[in-house]
Amino acid sequence: MRPGGAGSSAGLLLAVGWLLLAGLQGVCRANFTAVQDPGLGREGEGEGEGEGDEEGDSDGDEESEDDAEAEADADVSNKTIVKEVEFGMCTVTCGIGMREVILTNGCPGGESKCIVRVEECRGAVDCGWGKPISESLESVSLGCVHISPANRFKYVWKLLRPNQQAIVLPNDSAILEVHRETRPLAFQCDTLDNNEIVASIKFTIYTTTEMQMKRSLRPDTDAVLVFVLTIGVIMCIFVIFVLIFIIINWAAVKSFWGPKASTTEVQSELSSVRYKDSTSLDQSPAEIPAHEEDVLSEWNE
Repeated sequence: MRPGGAGSSAGLLLAVGWLLLAGLQGVCRANFTAVQDPGLGREGEGEGEGEGDEEGDSDGDEESEDDAEAEADADVSNKTIVKEVEFGMCTVTCGIGMREVILTNGCPGGESKCIVRVEECRGAVDCGWGKPISESLESVSLGCVHISPANRFKYVWKLLRPNQQAIVLPNDSAILEVHRETRPLAFQCDTLDNNEIVASIKFTIYTTTEMQMKRSLRPDTDAVLVFVLTIGVIMCIFVIFVLIFIIINWAAVKSFWGPKASTTEVQSELSSVRYKDSTSLDQSPAEIPAHEEDVLSEWNE
């Protein structure tokens, strides 16, 4: 082999290698472009098959519209379920109380009614005259109208005076301790929520002498009540013991009451027989039986 021929073959191989390398790079770039934008590679196919896909797209659009309408109808049906609500009775007739909120439609588990929540309710503001929380001969405890928590409200205590302006007391708590004096006193408590009066109640504090007089009048009534209750309890116990004695000694009781019962029956029978005899003697001749008249007529013949 000649040196010139070896050089030309080496150059030919080098050229073929460069061509292969360039082809591989082009193929890699094409694949990378197709991965980045697959729609670009399908543009030609889409243009060629556009007429065939129009019918399929129209069918798909109709199906999507049907699905959308079905979903809309389902949403409307869910929204048409009206939840009817009722409110229970308020726990108070005046002031602040609580009430139940009851659901009458749409309860879980198919129940007819269910309690949704408990909320605050309000009655009339004026609660009239109230009773003390506790009292003794020396002092009285008064309470304002409120619900828990008590510190949520503001309380204003007033000392009422006839034909004069009320005196506002410095106490701002829900409980007021008052000592009895030589004359009756009247107090008023206003319950405020956001500077609005929601309840007002009054109290009368009697003197020690008046309380002693009231307590002295009560024992008479209490004594009569105790006497009546005691007599009733004794009578019930006596009846129970009598029944128990009769049940235990039933044979003796039966033997004791047996002769008396038989004597009574005999007397009743005798009285009934005497009554029948007297009625038969009192009968008139017209009441003689017909066959007896026939016998008498035959005897005369």
